[in-house]
Amino acid sequence: MRIAFISDIHGNFTALQAVLGDIKSQSIDQIICLGDVVTLGPQPLEVLNTIKDLKCVNIMGNHDAATLDPESAIQHEIAVHLIPDLYWCKNQLSQDDLQFIASFKPMHEVELTHGNRILAFHGSPLSTTDIIQATTPNKDLDVYFKEQKANIFIGGHSHIQMVRRHDNKLILNSGSVGNAFKFAYTRGKPVHLLPWAEYMIIDQSGNSLGIDARRVYFDMQELLKRVRESQVPCAPWWLNQFPEE
Repeated sequence: MRIAFISDIHGNFTALQAVLGDIKSQSIDQIICLGDVVTLGPQPLEVLNTIKDLKCVNIMGNHDAATLDPESAIQHEIAVHLIPDLYWCKNQLSQDDLQFIASFKPMHEVELTHGNRILAFHGSPLSTTDIIQATTPNKDLDVYFKEQKANIFIGGHSHIQMVRRHDNKLILNSGSVGNAFKFAYTRGKPVHLLPWAEYMIIDQSGNSLGIDARRVYFDMQELLKRVRESQVPCAPWWLNQFPEE
């Protein structure tokens, strides 16, 4: 069983295409999307249509929930300056598109061999807005994973790839397809992006369990072209993150 986990695409269709091209070369049995699919980037509709066509498992992210109801943005911990992007994104989508997003699951379990069980979520099993990092205290991890039967936990939300062992548990983050962060997010401080997409593969083969944290480079100039054409409110931020050559 080889499962690819993608997360935090954020409307970056250029990066998603690059990642899916890499996935096609990896003999993947299943794709699971860990949420935050359409907001912030210039091509929400193209991303959503592609996710529909994949027929993958989809997990609800905080941005997904806020896209359905931008009035609740603060509740989903969306920064105030990003709220116009929620409204812009929602206006690009049809009612059928929004119903598809509403069908996303809070969590998903996969059973493997040798007693391994994966639990997939966005932030944590408790909330889409919890941030699990390499520095998260063990006592907090105990709270997040209390009474869970899984021993492999994988989420997104932090936008930083991670492989961490906690007791007998593996705690993973697939990274972000569309917004890979250079540094851990700190409220009130600017975010800096890396010029590649990230995703993760979990591979249970015979007696071996493998974790493959993958980095995929994509056409940055194509992304910037799409940003300039889109009229997405946060276009200046994108263009500042990746200055044109």
